Order: sequence, then structure tokens, then C-alpha cells
Amino acid sequence: MSPKPTPLSPPSSPAASALGSTGPAVSLGLVIAICLVAANLRTSLTGVGTLLPAIERGSGLTSSWGGLLSTLPLLTFAATSPLVARASHRFGSARLLVAALGTLAVGTLIRSLPSVSCLFAGTVILSAAIAFGNVLLPALIRRSVPAHRIQGISALYVTVMGLTAAVSSGISAPLSHSVPGSWHTALAWGTALTIAALLAWLPRLRDDKPQAATGTSRAPAPWRSRLAWQISMFMGLQSLAFYTVVAWLPSILLNRGTTSTAAGWMLFTYQVIALAAGSVLPLLTRGRHDQRWTAAGASAVVAGGFALLVFPSVPAVAACTLLGLGGGVCLVLALSFQSERAGSSGEAAALAGMAQSVGYLVAAAGPLLLGILRDTTHSWMLPLGVLAVLSLAMAAAGHGAGQNRHVRFSER
Repeated sequence: MSPKPTPLSPPSSPAASALGSTGPAVSLGLVIAICLVAANLRTSLTGVGTLLPAIERGSGLTSSWGGLLSTLPLLTFAATSPLVARASHRFGSARLLVAALGTLAVGTLIRSLPSVSCLFAGTVILSAAIAFGNVLLPALIRRSVPAHRIQGISALYVTVMGLTAAVSSGISAPLSHSVPGSWHTALAWGTALTIAALLAWLPRLRDDKPQAATGTSRAPAPWRSRLAWQISMFMGLQSLAFYTVVAWLPSILLNRGTTSTAAGWMLFTYQVIALAAGSVLPLLTRGRHDQRWTAAGASAVVAGGFALLVFPSVPAVAACTLLGLGGGVCLVLALSFQSERAGSSGEAAALAGMAQSVGYLVAAAGPLLLGILRDTTHSWMLPLGVLAVLSLAMAAAGHGAGQNRHVRFSER
């Protein structure tokens, strides 16, 4: 029998007071440390897209191999994420995060070496390190942040993650033209952010005690929980929408007669609106623990954005605005659910591992599926229709994931 989700205590209950009013204070140092980790979760990946033509020319890679280079991080995320909870239980979340940051720095440097083998090996290494960071951050937030502040902190780190990702996209190509080593050096600039995050977390190792050392049992991945699957599918479908838009929006707009420059600005607009929407979400939902209709409504807005792209007479900015508004809200919710729907930091790590393993596996299929449908039908109408339908499925998953409950973790 599947474990049933357990309701969260209302704000006035003793349980809520323990998590909120008397919970651990959020120090400025902790917020900065969290933001520095967030700054590393996309920076080393988003610059690759703008450098890909130069990488293909310089290394002799075909377009197919270039596509694999872009998809490899998502596949690595899916394969690595389930391993994090077990390692966190044994070694401690902060210790493991420091090790992941060190590995990220090493992987980034290996990727920048003048070798195709190093290019792919470094990508796998740094992607695995990022997967650990992706899973550990919700667990650390669940342990260190009062329950009523989780969504706000999640929105903050999503904003930092998005801003640094956008900066990386923007400066990587110009940097490759102005520094020795061309694109090799441009691939490695994010190491500076990694070292900063590493220095911010090293002092926090003193208070990090592995759960295994305290006799606490490890929370298994909640594969039999309906709520956990709803959270996982919501994570996966919002990731699919994001990575599909990033990969194909310029091509869709070019097919409508938009110039490449205008298409690039539309992609920029989409990301800025998404960041703004995610940033204001905690202000609009303050004090609300039930997020069912917020998640479902934001998903429906994403579906509307994809539907508008079908019609060339509708201004592209209208579609991008809807995609950004809905997508930004969905991203913050998908990440905050991984903390809010768990009862402890160990459970948060297990839930995040499951959600991100399933999520990134679903996301990796998105750009590929859209490309196949486009080549088969020679039109964007069916691919965009499929994306709209998948976004409605995301609304259903979000409605379930947003309920004011905790996932119940079965015993091993």
C-alpha cells in the first residue's frame, strides 16, 4: 500500500511554531553562502550554448556530438541525483557540498583543456558535482531555514541562479575573443565563483554532523508516495518547458519571420520575466501554505504561452511574457516543494534526489522530442500543441504537489 502524505500543522500549531518562530535564524552569512552555491548551479552550463559553434569549429565536433555535449549534463543529473541522499547521510550535507564544489572546480578546469576527451570528461564531472549541489541545497535550506522562510530563500537562490546563468550566456562569447586560449579559457571563468562558494562553506563544516554518526536512520527515496511522484513530475515538466524554450524558441521565432537579433532579445525577455515572476512570488503568497492553485494556475499560463506561439499574428512578446510569468513561478515552486514537503533535512535530500532524477530525465527528452516532431511534420504547430498539453499535465501535477502536506517516508 502506498504511503499517504501527512498534513502539515497549521501556522498556529505547536509544530508550526517550532519550525517557524523558534526555528533557526537566517543569518546574512548563511544567505550569502546559499546564494554563492546557487551561482554555480548553471553558470558552467549556460555559456556552452553561445560557445558551441566555436567549440565545434575548434575541436572538429559534428552537430550531433555538439547536441550530445548539450544534453549530457541533464542525463548526468538524472543518473547522479539518486546517490546524493545516501552520501549525505553518511558524510554530512555541508561536507558533501564542499566536496562537490571542489569537484566542480576540477571538472571545469578539465573541460577547458585542449582535448575532446577532456571536454566530455570534464562536462560529466562538473555535471555530477552540480547534481549534488542541486539536491543538497534544498536539504540544507530545510535544515537551516524556518518553514515560513523557505519559499523566500528558494526564490532568492533561484534569482541568483538565473542572473548568473544569464551573465554566463552573455559574456562567454565576448570573453572567448578577448582572452588567451579562446573558448577554452571562456569555459573556465566560472571557477572564480566556485572558489568563492567553497570558501563560504568551509567554516560551516564545524557544525556539520553526519546523520549516520548520530544513529539517525537514512530516509529512503519515497518511490511509493503519490505526493512525491507529483512533486517529481512537476519538477520534470517545468524543467522540460524551460530547456525546450531555451533550445528552440529562437528557431520557432525565426520560422515566423523574426530576425535572429530579435529572437535573441525575445529569449532574453523570457528569462528576465521569469526571474521577476519568481522573485515576487513569496510576496504574493506570504502566509499561504496551500500552493495547489498557484502551481496549477502558473502551469496553465505556460500552456497559454505555448498556444500563442502557434499563431503568427500574435506578437511574440505576448507569448514570451506568458511563458516567463508561468515558468518563473513554477521553477520556484518546484524547488521549494522539495524542502517544504519533507519533514527533515534527510528527507528533503531523499525527496530532492528522487524529484531531480525523474525531473531531469523528463527534461532531457524535451528538446529531442520537439526536434523529432518538427522534422516529422515540417511545422511547429504539432510540437507546440504537445508542449501546451504537457503544460496542462504539469498543472495537474502541480495541483497535487502544492497541497499542504508532508511526504510520508516508508521504512527500509
